[in-house]
Amino acid sequence: MSRTRHICLMATYNEWMNAKIYEAARSLPDEELSVDRKAFFGSILGTLNHLVAGDTLWLKRFAKHPANHLALGPIMQLPALKSLDQLLFSNIRELSAHRAWLDQKIVEWSRSIAESDLDHTLNYTSMKGVRADRSFYGLVMHFFNHQTHHRGQVTTLLSQAGVDIGDTDLVVLIPSEPCTK
Repeated sequence: MSRTRHICLMATYNEWMNAKIYEAARSLPDEELSVDRKAFFGSILGTLNHLVAGDTLWLKRFAKHPANHLALGPIMQLPALKSLDQLLFSNIRELSAHRAWLDQKIVEWSRSIAESDLDHTLNYTSMKGVRADRSFYGLVMHFFNHQTHHRGQVTTLLSQAGVDIGDTDLVVLIPSEPCTK
């Protein structure tokens, strides 16, 4: 599988998993979603907000790639983030609608990436003001890994609240491909 096909697979997996998690989260009352469960970002709602904040931050950085991926244009219109634990949305309904929109943009962007785009070094500044120069492909892999990491936390928090979201494995979406040499 090429790197660009892998990125498209990860974008599809991200969208699929987020839809499952948000459906499960909407089955809980708002008060349950806001309970501090001692996770990195406190509550289920706090963790889901962190994922939106982190995705937005990285997508804004990715939008500065010289390939000028048009799918990321709307992301640049979003307000600047103050912190990664910022509560962007105080209820699951608004957060869910924004997440679905964001996931659509991620899928569109993933489909626009050319193999040659991945060999670029992306220059950016961290939220702490530290300059960095990193492999664009490596950063894209980090982007998807970060999502998986925190979604794993959310699935645990949901399970502890009595909600089972079912299968979460990427293998469900991996296509069958003949081995070619």
